[in-house]
Amino acid sequence: MTRERLYLFDTTLRDGAQTTGVDFSLEDKRQIAALLDRLGVDYVEGGYPGANPVDTKFFEHKPTKRARFAAFGMTKRPGRSVENDPGVAALLAADADAIVFVAKSWDYHVHVALGCTLEENLESIEASVRAALNAGREAMIDCEHFFDGYKANPDYALSCARTAYEAGARWIVLCDTNGGTLPDEVERIVGEVARVIPGDRLGIHAHNDTENAVANSLAALRAGARQIQGALNGLGERCGNANLISLIPTLFLKPELNERFETGVTGEALSEISKVSRTFDELLNRAPNRYAPYVGASAFATKAGIHASALAKDTRTYEHVRPESVGNTRAILVSDQAGKSNLVAQLAQLGVEVRADDPRLSFLLDEVKAKEAEGYAYEGADASFELLARRVLGGTPVFFEVEGFSVNVERKFNASGALVSASQAVVKIVIHGETLISAAEGNGPVNALDLALRKDLGVYQRYIEDLELLDYRVRVFQGGTDAVTRVLIEFGDSSGARWSTVGVSGNIIDASFQALVDAIVYKLIKSGAG
Repeated sequence: MTRERLYLFDTTLRDGAQTTGVDFSLEDKRQIAALLDRLGVDYVEGGYPGANPVDTKFFEHKPTKRARFAAFGMTKRPGRSVENDPGVAALLAADADAIVFVAKSWDYHVHVALGCTLEENLESIEASVRAALNAGREAMIDCEHFFDGYKANPDYALSCARTAYEAGARWIVLCDTNGGTLPDEVERIVGEVARVIPGDRLGIHAHNDTENAVANSLAALRAGARQIQGALNGLGERCGNANLISLIPTLFLKPELNERFETGVTGEALSEISKVSRTFDELLNRAPNRYAPYVGASAFATKAGIHASALAKDTRTYEHVRPESVGNTRAILVSDQAGKSNLVAQLAQLGVEVRADDPRLSFLLDEVKAKEAEGYAYEGADASFELLARRVLGGTPVFFEVEGFSVNVERKFNASGALVSASQAVVKIVIHGETLISAAEGNGPVNALDLALRKDLGVYQRYIEDLELLDYRVRVFQGGTDAVTRVLIEFGDSSGARWSTVGVSGNIIDASFQALVDAIVYKLIKSGAG
């Protein structure tokens, strides 16, 4: 059976750039374009040449090798010839394979936003498409507000799409710009449009304002559209666009879709999609969404004992696809809901072999549940759990002993007369009978304590030189000013390894110190220092 070709259009660098808090540099755009090119999308929309210096510079040289590079801009202004429109001129001057014109398709917007007649808008669509084709470019029309426009005036919305098609546009993209259309409406409307314009010329651009962008994209596909637009990790204006990181695995791994459609994404590229998602978040300097479908840290995680027991027998019992297919991993979490199956599975992942009938497992399970009753959370602190398990099961070397620490915070006027807070910490440890005392100043008490603890570990110092604190989180619970504090710290090193530790105490400094010590001990074990 011959499969139909489905085209993937990425708008991360254009619509994704409208995300609150996101601001791409020129180098960011180049790195992301290369990432998308390797992934296998068919189109990379680079931005709006002429709108800002970064986008204009970006379009001086095409950054993709395989994917078609697309420039975005407005159709020509009403009342002006296409030859004398500076916006169209900037698009034609861009080093791009395709030009995407955004056009009004809701009569209300034509009157209010453009301030022209309906006929003038149609003429702008036709002239813009022909200008792109005459310049040897592929032409697309994004029919902005198409679904709202269709519901208000179906004849006019359809005439906008038809005008673009008859002018020679390769793709007519139906946009749910406000994001309020529901999947049943999308499927019905796209189906009606597909009776006039062939489906292999129709695309869908869905926004996520009702959490339906992915569902709306699939609904449009069922109705006949053969191009899907979206963005990495669902980036986009307001609530975002359709998430390509969710759509691509769904299209590839769900038989009812894979048997009908093929994309430019290979199985090998799909197995890297978790890495693509996390690399993108790293570039944005934001924490990955651990609950993201397919690629999140929790996507294949379970902490219920009965689920872990079933997974050990057959992973299909609680997994809809194999985590390896998307480059993710299975996680059997340890918590107060855990059973022995969770412990055995988690320990196996950590490289700690133990039999299911080992009597020490019962003691470890009781210890985990007792600790979590105190406020510890091992499901988010893999390193602390491994250390706890090794201590109970035997086999954790003692690298150093902490005799004590002190932290001082002083609020004072500096030499410039400004009121500042200064933090100093002193840590006293014993290594092989030798007492070492280290002091450090830091940006706050926890930073000072971290610097002091890592300042001199004697014979073990070389093992922690590349240690880096990546994230520090605090949760206060169980009361008011006398509450218990949980601290979760994430560390990493030059190898790319990352691990998390946890500390709990009524004192935030003490909780932080517990987590810091665990992180260093874990690093020493993994580095073979023992």
